[in-house]
Amino acid sequence: MNGQQKVATVIVAAGSSQRMGGVDKVLALLGGKPILARAVDTFQKCNPIDQIVVVANKQSLEQCQQLVASYGWSKVTDVCVGGKQRQDSVAAGLNCLRDSEWVVIHDGARPLVTEELIYRGLAEARETGAAVAAVPVTDTIKLVGDDNIVKETMPRHRLQAAQTPQVFRRDIITSAYREIIKNVTDDASLVERLGVRVKLYPGSYDNIKITTPRDLALAEMLLGYEG
Repeated sequence: MNGQQKVATVIVAAGSSQRMGGVDKVLALLGGKPILARAVDTFQKCNPIDQIVVVANKQSLEQCQQLVASYGWSKVTDVCVGGKQRQDSVAAGLNCLRDSEWVVIHDGARPLVTEELIYRGLAEARETGAAVAAVPVTDTIKLVGDDNIVKETMPRHRLQAAQTPQVFRRDIITSAYREIIKNVTDDASLVERLGVRVKLYPGSYDNIKITTPRDLALAEMLLGYEG
């Protein structure tokens, strides 16, 4: 990627955390450090990143603002309030962007993201304007009907689980968000509807999304291995 092209990051941390027992998961401690802080730290250290926008839920906005202030992240320009659905939160983050040509969207609940994953995504996105970290699925996936009867066993060798970071040319992702017609959980799916080819690149099985207390325990174990 041309070093003169600016790169912004939207870190989405506005989920309801219902499966964490009412505790905002991005503020839970992982190895003595808030989950959100681990994610933001990695992007702060990553040289190509020029701007970081953190999207929080309304209840945790003040705590997230305090977190940013306490860590002194120079690249964080905004902490804004998200919306009811994930795409509403991403849209709020996109509205805070400055003069960037590329946007990296990342889940604040994926604290084990690495700089390598960010660099790799930025490099792969040059081909089509859109690149998504993903890993091959290891389970056999069954497609079922409303009656829970199996309709088809999916060919596992062609299935991959999408993660974040997801990297987009800014004009592509902003156009995609203007065309939203239903709820989505993945930014790339909106881009695909525009007819843009989305490149998958190798993610990491360690790059887990923390949704439940069990995920947090697993992340603690993975963090211990890294240390």
